[in-house]
Amino acid sequence: MGKKAPKSARKFAASGQLKKTIDARRKHQQIKKKMQSKKTKQDAQKGKYRSGPHASDDDEAELEGGPKASTSKAASVNDLLNAKFMDESDDQEDAGSLEEGSESDQDDGDEDAFEDESEFGDVDELEDEGEAHVLELQKLAEKDPEFYKYLQENDRELLEFRPDTEMGDADIDDDASMGDEPADEKAPSLTLTQLTKWQKALLDHRSLKALRKLLIAFRAAAHMNEDTPLAWSIDSPSVYSKLVTTALRYTPVVLQHHIPYKELPNGKFKPPTQNKKQKTLQKLILSYFHNAIHLISQLTETDMIRLAVTETAKIVPYIITSRKAVKLYLKTCLGLWSSAEDSIRIATFLAIRRLSTASDESILDMVLKGTYLTLVRSSKSTSPHTLPSINLMKNSASEIYSLPFAQGAAYQHAFGYIRQLAILLRNSMKVKSKEGFKQVYNWQYVHSIDFWCIVLARACDTETRAEEGGAESELKPLIYPLVQVALGAMKLISASRSYPFHLHLLRSLLHLIRHTGIYVPLAPHLLAIINTALSPSHSRKAATLRPLDLETNIRAPQQYLKTRVYAEGLAEEATYLLAEWFAVRPVVSSIALPEIAFPVVTSLRKAVKGAKSAGSRAPSGKEVGVIKGLIERVEDNVKWTEQKRKDVTFAPGKMAEVEAWESNVKVDQTPLGKFVKVQRKTRENRRKLVDKARVGEDEILDE
Repeated sequence: MGKKAPKSARKFAASGQLKKTIDARRKHQQIKKKMQSKKTKQDAQKGKYRSGPHASDDDEAELEGGPKASTSKAASVNDLLNAKFMDESDDQEDAGSLEEGSESDQDDGDEDAFEDESEFGDVDELEDEGEAHVLELQKLAEKDPEFYKYLQENDRELLEFRPDTEMGDADIDDDASMGDEPADEKAPSLTLTQLTKWQKALLDHRSLKALRKLLIAFRAAAHMNEDTPLAWSIDSPSVYSKLVTTALRYTPVVLQHHIPYKELPNGKFKPPTQNKKQKTLQKLILSYFHNAIHLISQLTETDMIRLAVTETAKIVPYIITSRKAVKLYLKTCLGLWSSAEDSIRIATFLAIRRLSTASDESILDMVLKGTYLTLVRSSKSTSPHTLPSINLMKNSASEIYSLPFAQGAAYQHAFGYIRQLAILLRNSMKVKSKEGFKQVYNWQYVHSIDFWCIVLARACDTETRAEEGGAESELKPLIYPLVQVALGAMKLISASRSYPFHLHLLRSLLHLIRHTGIYVPLAPHLLAIINTALSPSHSRKAATLRPLDLETNIRAPQQYLKTRVYAEGLAEEATYLLAEWFAVRPVVSSIALPEIAFPVVTSLRKAVKGAKSAGSRAPSGKEVGVIKGLIERVEDNVKWTEQKRKDVTFAPGKMAEVEAWESNVKVDQTPLGKFVKVQRKTRENRRKLVDKARVGEDEILDE
């Protein structure tokens, strides 16, 4: 039996440093042989080659990555170093999935050790000896003005940096050993001088060696509060801030210089070409990307979070082949998009949109599904404080669903989710129980209907379609089923307590009509609310309650039922929405407006007449006055339309002539258009005053 190794040697091997030491020696020998081979070839070309051994085929093969045939001894060493008990623990985080039952990861084996700094040694060999990619600052200002402006504003000392001696590759290599220190020694402390040297090398040479060292230090910053062996210790807050900012700002610039990706004409991007340099840098890129995601979850400063999200979005083209990295990044961004401040929400939305522009269709499906499900989960409860953020989420998510290249995938998702809404409605109609009604009469259902109305309105907008040549959107067939689901939900419960729910759906449908130009008969549903509000049978109980906020409630509280304040609020809101419906293009510009308006005006006059004869239980003059004002404007518009169509010579069946006549009507110049424009401005000013009073700015609300 051989002599047993001393305890110190066994401890050194178990710590993982033996593997690093052997790898470093091998790489040093390979570089030495490569330099000797280049020198030999240069001497031979100049005719100065005298005597010496020629490089054998085995040597050339070793320079390209290893010997042609490994000996049994070499194989045994490799087997020993690759044993499980010698591996260092990884810091990988399980990205998980957006929900249970998602498809399995399709990751390459290259990601298994992306946190091991010793694996990044090959990056140094990518730089050609003696070739300096010197970029003058004047050229930098021309080629990359945004980056140059950032340096002027935030890193002036780097532009004015003048070291005593010019820094070369030897200066970089003489730095700390990047994780090769024994485990029981304290890691060296990072200084601003060292960080400035790396910045200088990155700026002037786009040095991959400096990038490797910078990103290893960045890993130390991301995991500095954990019990993990790190290559650097960071003791100064200013050094920490500058290190994080430098890594986030410089990494996309250096990667774009060495392995650029291609932007396609349709708005998508194509990942970098798979070559030797790209494959060598892939582990380094994945390490940086995972560390950046880990750092985002720990940051608390708004500006730093926004910077991290914005800069990591530029790395997306380089990690798009790693499904695990994509899932983890999407999950992180969706979490910030649904809970952070507005500025961070916008930055994360742009990052999510960047993911959706990948050429991989499966990633687009993940983005579409994730954004909708996150929106639905975030809209479970709605209040005056959360409503603006929910609206921001709906508007931003609708932009992704309306991307030109995403129409096919968006149709599949929209069809499935609208069908789900229809199934919930059908089940509620069959059961007709309290629990069944709750499946429909909730905030998630309201926001889902509103979201799909926004999506279809954006995708099928008449003005946008006209600018793009008149081609119809692939999502247009979904308008009819969505309208049927919304109208069916309003018919589910007709009690006055559920009218706030009806008003929400009516606003969503009005938005859809306004942008798509499709006629939807909303007048009967609005007249039902007005008639109930003015009905003498609807008793007018005196109450000192505040007016009910109809935008943040879907069900009237019990104390508001049959009170004057509730009836006044319903009458005012329903009358305004009826005026909005009359002012949309499919109605106000219709050549048949007199025939459309006649039954509506008749019903309104009957309701006003019945309210006046109620005696002491009659509604206030304010409600009646608002309705009378709408009746007058509708009659004025009817006369205006009749005057316009006196010169018509074509029959109603000539649809081409009818559409041409209606297209010449300018909505803003009609009596109803002018009336609604004034009403919108008045309501907007009042809403601003209410918002200011809510946040405590001591605004006086005029009645």
